[in-house]
Amino acid sequence: MVDKGQVISLCRSLLRAGRQYPDYNIREYAKRRTLDGFCTKRMTLDGFRMNKNLTDHSKVEEAYAEGKKQMEVVERVVKVYLAYPPKTKNIMELKLQ
Repeated sequence: MVDKGQVISLCRSLLRAGRQYPDYNIREYAKRRTLDGFCTKRMTLDGFRMNKNLTDHSKVEEAYAEGKKQMEVVERVVKVYLAYPPKTKNIMELKLQ
């Protein structure tokens, strides 16, 4: 049984992992995707805000398991991005002079 604390912990972990991306666009995408959710034909996780009213325990377990899978994907992709950082900064990251 997944409790509320585990779900909140997973959400925070996804947000923390998303902040590790060196690219601004990817960081913001990870943040939006974690908070607002996504809905495609292949993915069953509809995001934390969209699933907040789930009451069926099997659906909650399913959404939590999909969230854990997404966490593993984010961790792997962050490692790749950190190994091969972009050569130039994004325009959003440049400081104005």
